[in-house]
Amino acid sequence: MTARALVVAAPSSGSGKTTVSTGLMAALRRRGTRVAPFKVGPDYIDPGYHTLAAGRPGRNLDVVLQGAERLAPLARHGSRDADVAVVEGVMGLFDGRIPDGSGSTAQVAAALGVPVVLVVDVRGQSRSLAALLHGFRSFDPSVTVAGVILNRVGSARHEEVLRAAADEIGLPVLGAVPRRAELAVPSRHLGLVTAAEHGAAATAAVDAMAELVAAHVDLDAVLALARPLPDGPLWDPDAEIAAALAVRDAARPVGVASGVARPVVAVAGGPAFGFGYAEHVELLAAAGAQVVVVDPLRDPDLPDGTSALVLPGGFPEEHVGALGENRSLRAAVARLAASGAPVHAECGGLLYLCRDLDGTPMCGVLDASAAMTDRLTLGYRDAVAVSASPLFDAGARVGAHEFHRCAVTPRAGAEPAWAWRGGEPEGHVARGVHASFLHTHPAGNPDAVARLVAGA
Repeated sequence: MTARALVVAAPSSGSGKTTVSTGLMAALRRRGTRVAPFKVGPDYIDPGYHTLAAGRPGRNLDVVLQGAERLAPLARHGSRDADVAVVEGVMGLFDGRIPDGSGSTAQVAAALGVPVVLVVDVRGQSRSLAALLHGFRSFDPSVTVAGVILNRVGSARHEEVLRAAADEIGLPVLGAVPRRAELAVPSRHLGLVTAAEHGAAATAAVDAMAELVAAHVDLDAVLALARPLPDGPLWDPDAEIAAALAVRDAARPVGVASGVARPVVAVAGGPAFGFGYAEHVELLAAAGAQVVVVDPLRDPDLPDGTSALVLPGGFPEEHVGALGENRSLRAAVARLAASGAPVHAECGGLLYLCRDLDGTPMCGVLDASAAMTDRLTLGYRDAVAVSASPLFDAGARVGAHEFHRCAVTPRAGAEPAWAWRGGEPEGHVARGVHASFLHTHPAGNPDAVARLVAGA
């Protein structure tokens, strides 16, 4: 059976859609509904809270990083055995990559053919809500805005006026959530504190969101709006890897066919390196890897037999002291890199491979220094691989995303990783190492995963 789905969106960032989406997921789960959680765009933080709320991995749907053709298959894959998929949008409903809007929540909703529930921060407005709802409902005929949840309602009288405004244009009000500042989740320079770092407080925050939504949103009315995902195949990591290998006219790693032990690929995790996608591990396993998670804050060494390492993004700058004190693991990473083994590092992983981060010694794999800055670097990149690496051929083109407040000096090594229109070459390729600020999505680049495992 195909799961039903709906999208939770908003007119702009800061409207409260994360609170409502996460609370909706958790409230439905408490009633026994099996919920598949999704987030539009490249965001890693919200899916961590979605995972706590739904009890299954939060996943992303991103046109730019994954390709439009994969959206529905990935949604079906992530919704297996679920009753409903709840997709949290990004920014405002129609906001996407500048200037073409690609990757917007509206584009994802239209591609999946499912309705949108609009969360509106109603502070400071009354009947003007009708004009706002009318505009969002009529702007793009391919997008169905099916209902509204009023957020941060000031009083019973305020709610009454707002409901009347929505009635004027015939859009149902599915809930009215009062102002509750105590639900705020701690944030920092790149957004919310991750669920992994927030620990028990993250669970408490999700519980509070669930109680708030259950008390003030008509869950049955929301579920009634959900529509089935389009029929078609599920995204299949085995098929993706097989197709990638076929394109390269290569064979699956020998160890898989012969019964030899699967190569161990260590993936950094824990509070400092939590920016990973669920599909990455699934593709690594499909390519023949034995995936083992290592926490650079606590583990003194790499897993036994490690023959490749993935260092995803995260917040190493928030844990720089503990990372620096773990000298034995830093030395193990340096030895692995010196051996020529594949090492894939993105953003936070790049910082960890530098000589130092804000003066604290890191792994010293790269002849570069990292430091935090006041400047936010943010945006999608249509990137081209400058240098051949264990992951990409020179000239390979990928959709990527950049999101950080730090700088690495030099910006690029003797063999840069990437270049894109309007930007200087960036990143470092050295022997088996591919390290840069750019985040890619493995579902959009299964060939890179297959190559890493083959190299391992």
